[in-house]
Amino acid sequence: MNRSFIVSVIAFFSVFSFSALAQQAQVLSLQKAVDTALEKDLWLIASQQKQDAGLASSNAALALPDPVVSVSIANLPTDGFAFDQEPMTQLRADISQRFARGDSLSIRQKQLEQLAMQQPYLRENRMAGTKVQVAVLWLSIFQLQESIQLIENDRALFEQLSDLVQASYASALGSVRQHDIVRAQLELTRLEDRLTQLQIQHDSAKAQLSRWLIGDSERPHAVVTNLGDWRVSSELPVLPPISEQWLDMIAASENSHLATALMQHPQILALEQAVLASKSAVELAQQNYKPQFGVNASYAYRADEPSGRSRADFFSVGLSFELPLFTQGAQDQVVAAAISESEGLKTEKHLAVRNMLSELKTVFAQYQGLQRRKALFNDSILVQMREQAEAALNAYENDDGDFAEVMRARIDDLNARIDMLAIETNLLKTQVQMQYYFSHSVAVGADS
Repeated sequence: MNRSFIVSVIAFFSVFSFSALAQQAQVLSLQKAVDTALEKDLWLIASQQKQDAGLASSNAALALPDPVVSVSIANLPTDGFAFDQEPMTQLRADISQRFARGDSLSIRQKQLEQLAMQQPYLRENRMAGTKVQVAVLWLSIFQLQESIQLIENDRALFEQLSDLVQASYASALGSVRQHDIVRAQLELTRLEDRLTQLQIQHDSAKAQLSRWLIGDSERPHAVVTNLGDWRVSSELPVLPPISEQWLDMIAASENSHLATALMQHPQILALEQAVLASKSAVELAQQNYKPQFGVNASYAYRADEPSGRSRADFFSVGLSFELPLFTQGAQDQVVAAAISESEGLKTEKHLAVRNMLSELKTVFAQYQGLQRRKALFNDSILVQMREQAEAALNAYENDDGDFAEVMRARIDDLNARIDMLAIETNLLKTQVQMQYYFSHSVAVGADS
């Protein structure tokens, strides 16, 4: 068993890649993961329920308060408790109705409706954010899964090399040295450790993604049970392209145009609804300067005199109203508080646009850097790593190199392929993250 035989084994494993064992696990595509997460998101159901409740409350806000009815006996004499003894004794029925100040009912109805109409924008933002989170988790699992597969394929080669080197050393054939055996075993051990770390990360990412795939509260494990032992597909998904117009705007730092575009983002539109509701709150507070009116009426029945002579019944009607004369301690402060809250929400909206613009530029910078790295790996690094591995093989075959250099070259080649895989998946992650800002209605992924 000589060097040329070992080189032949290396060449064979360089061309032939070990395929994964047939797996019975179900394949979960990116689009399927996103669709399932959106379908099972209980937050969206709760948001719809909040919207329905808010609209119902807004409809109820237009109703006047119920009238107040009271029935009483007035001026009943205590020396005999006879209803017809004194002319002042009456059986009274009173009714009163209060009215809202100014236009407070319609303003309150408008405010509740504005708050309720926040929910569609919040749901749209939730769905866009869910797509990003699920896609990033799916891509992380894909990267870890395929990295494990690359190492598994090369581990078979290293195991063969370790066995061949040990056999060659034991038979005293060729010029295999003891440190070649140690080197082969060391690299094999390091591969095992690396596989263990990647598997831990892979299982953790799958657990995080499974949280999005859980069914409703009555059947919390239904979706996971139906999926069984699932794995993500082994091909990168094709994402919808990002508009070149937006990419050019970000690259040119056209902040005003970008800010205008981001103003249509559902997160910002939800804040705008809150601002509108706060303006209505200011209007509502200003209604406290207007008087509140009320009307009342009463009918008093009197019994006939003991002699049989009839007595006239009484009817009364009245108008009441409050005069907001002392406004400094109450109404002024309520209005000032409503104005401050409204201004605070406006500031919060502007701050949210600024933060989103900064986040978008950060993601775009990562996107550009990853594109440059991908081109560099495709054009140079992968080719050079492959050539280095072949050169090490040729030198070893011609007794001009050692086994450690062959192993090192193979490890470098493996690392380069794993790095390229990480670049490709991270590039897709940045695309998904940028789509959050501009392409809310576009599907995150397409089935391969």
